[in-house]
Amino acid sequence: MTPLRIVVVLLEAPIPFGNAAARWYYVLLRELVARDHRVTAFSACSKAAEMDEARRVFPAPQYDLRLYPFPQRGGLRAKLETLRRPYSYMFSAELKRDLEAELAAGFDVLHLEQLWAGWLGLNHRDRALVNVHHLVWIDLERVRPTGLRGRFDRSRMFAAERTLVQGLRHFRACSPRLVPELLRVNPEAQIATVPVGVDPSLYGFIPDDRCAAEPVVSVIGSMGWYPTHSAAVRLVTKLWPEIKRRVPAAKLQFVGWGAKAALADYLGLPDVTIAENVPDTRPHFERTSVLLYAPGRGSGMKIKILEALAYGVPVVTTAEGVEGLPAEDGVHAGICEDDAGLIERTVTLLGDPAARNRRRAAGRELLESHCNPRTTVDGIEAFYRTMLR
Repeated sequence: MTPLRIVVVLLEAPIPFGNAAARWYYVLLRELVARDHRVTAFSACSKAAEMDEARRVFPAPQYDLRLYPFPQRGGLRAKLETLRRPYSYMFSAELKRDLEAELAAGFDVLHLEQLWAGWLGLNHRDRALVNVHHLVWIDLERVRPTGLRGRFDRSRMFAAERTLVQGLRHFRACSPRLVPELLRVNPEAQIATVPVGVDPSLYGFIPDDRCAAEPVVSVIGSMGWYPTHSAAVRLVTKLWPEIKRRVPAAKLQFVGWGAKAALADYLGLPDVTIAENVPDTRPHFERTSVLLYAPGRGSGMKIKILEALAYGVPVVTTAEGVEGLPAEDGVHAGICEDDAGLIERTVTLLGDPAARNRRRAAGRELLESHCNPRTTVDGIEAFYRTMLR
């Protein structure tokens, strides 16, 4: 493909083990530059330490990565801006000023990562590509918040998502499920479905001698995100009692940002550990016999599922857990919707090391073939060509 002038906007620093989306940002930026595109990336950053790491991972002049801390906001002006453009709080005045100056100098594609970055592309809709990782109006559709403030925030979030989908034109959906939802709001939208990319080389396959020595069932992920929190609550309240009855030696592990606060009702339960804000999740994956992730609702691809497959951790989940993956039940993962089926698949794996090893190998192979950097960024480039035509 002829090299393009691409301006990218990211919602976090593109580091390989940052937040969930940052893993894809890392793949995207490295791969676009490796293909000789002229790329400038603007990144809003919530953590100063991650800005330092991003500078190390993407050194100048090889990469043109510009990092901006989330702004300190307050006062009437900030409140009015929030009402006008909800969830644009992470974009500082400096970032917006520098971005517009760069776009004024000429570009082929404005690549906006995640829907909230769409606020920066409304004046460039013909050449703006918005990557939709998930849709809150799906994730929280069945959640009924208590209190006036909770209902107002939910309504505002849904309305803001629809405003952006209606106001933009080109979308990359990470899973087919998102496409009809986007078209329902914007029938004129041009949409490509491209899975989230992961760099398998960052995830050394866990060798047999480092695999869990005892039967441990886990949920790993940010507990502040509704799908992961709902998966954790479903596991501990509905699935775990029967799993523990059938496998008395089993233990339960929850790991993730804000886990102790989000799961405070379950602190102190026997054979249940809750770890939060850990610097490295790999030791917790190594301790996991089965990752059992069954969210009540949750759109888009689940990064912690991809990481489990990459590490070689057997997965039991629902169709939403493997959304965006061509996974087969009994081959790449245990996939079922009802509690009894999820329990049966988990108990079977806990008692069958050979089945766990087959599942580990098949899951890693699926991740490598479907979500590798080359395949995913090939899909992005193909959509760039469609846009430019």
